[in-house]
Amino acid sequence: MIFKETKLQGAFIIEPEILIDERGAFSRTFCRRDFENHGLNGNISQCSISLNKKKNTLRGMHYQKYPHAEAKLVRCSRGLIYDVIVDLRCDSSTFKQWVSTEISAENRKMVYVPEGLAHGFQTLTDNTEVIYQMSQFYSPSHADGFRWNDPSFRIEWPSENLVISLKDQNYTDFKS
Repeated sequence: MIFKETKLQGAFIIEPEILIDERGAFSRTFCRRDFENHGLNGNISQCSISLNKKKNTLRGMHYQKYPHAEAKLVRCSRGLIYDVIVDLRCDSSTFKQWVSTEISAENRKMVYVPEGLAHGFQTLTDNTEVIYQMSQFYSPSHADGFRWNDPSFRIEWPSENLVISLKDQNYTDFKS
């Protein structure tokens, strides 16, 4: 795997090294030892799949508060997403900054989201499937989020014609 750190410390775009032969292709999508060698949390407690029927579905911006903050490994197994992560670590030099990348089944990229960052995505195709691996179990009392269009972050989404849950629409602006 090829680990490319983003401007947000500890957040990575990960590209698999693909081995191709007459049978097809093979690549590793996770190796705890490789993650730990890069200083990343290699613990996986839970995996989830998000199926999104419509293009421009937006999920986010989500995170879990301490002491249940989670690291996430996110990949797109069908379709295409515009993936966004935001640094919520008050002591970070990139506090309140965000990065985005397109992730698809074709480009096979993954995003590693360390503890203390929020995550969200917008689908760019119909019938998009996203797979998450998380380092913590889901804790409803620690789950939180902020509005996808919170002016303190000025996230640039590909489209404003969104399919978004009532819960995500009703998040308030971020309070540090």
